[in-house]
Amino acid sequence: MSSSTDSAHTADRLLDAYSALLIEGGEKAATLDAAAARAGVSKGGLLYHFGSKDALARGVIDRLARFVDEDVAAMAADPEGPVAFFIRTSTETGTAFDSAYNATVALAQSGDSSATAAIAETRARWHAALMPEVNDADAASALIFMSDGLYLASANPESYPAIDRGSASDFAERMLSVARRFTGR
Repeated sequence: MSSSTDSAHTADRLLDAYSALLIEGGEKAATLDAAAARAGVSKGGLLYHFGSKDALARGVIDRLARFVDEDVAAMAADPEGPVAFFIRTSTETGTAFDSAYNATVALAQSGDSSATAAIAETRARWHAALMPEVNDADAASALIFMSDGLYLASANPESYPAIDRGSASDFAERMLSVARRFTGR
């Protein structure tokens, strides 16, 4: 493994560790010392890759932007259309995208205006990616809210006990049939 590959791997481990700390305990729990320890790196090693806590937060936000780029491209390329891709993937939890998104939300909740802007940009990009199929701004917004609900139900199934959802993928398929009413497909 080359030193640049080692360096990228260490930076990814640091971002993973910092993201997990943000999700588990919020911005106050996600200290540089805790992130370094969780990643198995010295604090000096962390500061080599990310010169400050702000730089580490920026790394999380930049990581989310890369995932959103991939997500929007996959939405556009899906043979069934962007709505099908978007609704089906709304039930995915425990993924790297999920971690980046939730860590960015934790930063936004702590008052980080860059993170708030990144979440708004993510939603704007999803909205724009849905528009070619739905041709209605309100319908695209409704799909984003549907996606939020699908995600929450998948991440916290015990909070929806009265709904006979079946598996997350089955529920997503049922909701996709509802979503298709917006597209006429």
